[in-house]
Amino acid sequence: MSAQHNESPSPGQPHFPGVQLHIVTGKGGTGKTTVAAALALALASRGKTVLLCEVEGRQGIAQLFDVPPLPYEERLIARGPAGSGDAYALAIDAESALLEYLDMYYRLGRAGKALDRFGVVEFATTIAPGVRDVLLTGKVYEAANRNRRNKGARHYDAIVMDAPPTGRIAQFLNVNNELAGLAKVGPIKSQADTVTTLLRSPRTAIHLVTVLEEMPVQETGDGIAELRGGGLPVGGVVVNMVRPQDLDADERKHLLEDDVDRGELVHRLEQAGVPTDELLVEALVEEGRHHAERRRLEDSQRELVEMLDAPSYELPRLPGGVDMAGLYELAEALAQGGLA
Repeated sequence: MSAQHNESPSPGQPHFPGVQLHIVTGKGGTGKTTVAAALALALASRGKTVLLCEVEGRQGIAQLFDVPPLPYEERLIARGPAGSGDAYALAIDAESALLEYLDMYYRLGRAGKALDRFGVVEFATTIAPGVRDVLLTGKVYEAANRNRRNKGARHYDAIVMDAPPTGRIAQFLNVNNELAGLAKVGPIKSQADTVTTLLRSPRTAIHLVTVLEEMPVQETGDGIAELRGGGLPVGGVVVNMVRPQDLDADERKHLLEDDVDRGELVHRLEQAGVPTDELLVEALVEEGRHHAERRRLEDSQRELVEMLDAPSYELPRLPGGVDMAGLYELAEALAQGGLA
């Protein structure tokens, strides 16, 4: 199985070889956390050490991998096929990131934890949402630059961020703009500058997840325009939960025009040993018509996706739901399609 791509690159070759930070966003309900997890496994399958992190406090990664809730600590959660690479995971929260920041740059240690007990940390991040986003993205920046800053810590070849939804992603990543009226100088502003440099560099790609429905596709297009308007690097569009193509174009045409040969349908059912009556035949035709109409709508949305001027990939809907086996199946599709 392989992911479909709207261009013609070499099969199986990664389309973003210079990217270290993969940011995954998408409208709620499109499966962005699942795609982020599959992408992390796909990168690990290429022998990379990968950090998969979330910033929304939902513990979606822990649920997908069926592990206890993730702390503010990097934990090994999976390995690539045949032990090819390792995938670690981390749940980033602003409070823990601020305490780590204070300890790293100001050596506050226990004093920083005392601030947390007094609620100073929550107060600071509540009155200034831009500070919260700087802290969340700042932790990702720290993980991406350890080879230069902290040689004793684990180095990651790739980082995958399960980011906020499409409607908030540009604001979340435009940390400098969010701080414009709050901090014009000082350490927080300096950190925002360094984070912005990474987010707008060729080391970063922002991937958007959608399904073949009108609202998610429209939001994906709007998100791409907003990201590009903010100077942020758009990666690929992942079309998730694609239904199987059970009927060919000719069969769909007959169903939509209501000229199905019911006699032929009865004949085929009887050949398969299925007893038939008029009610069953009409029910099957009606179900087929619904499928054909859904396919027509999906095809129209697929055409819009292909007009977004970004490489696109398709992942199948997994009939049994998403478990570890399903995640590895999706990871293989992403690797074969070239997103990883």
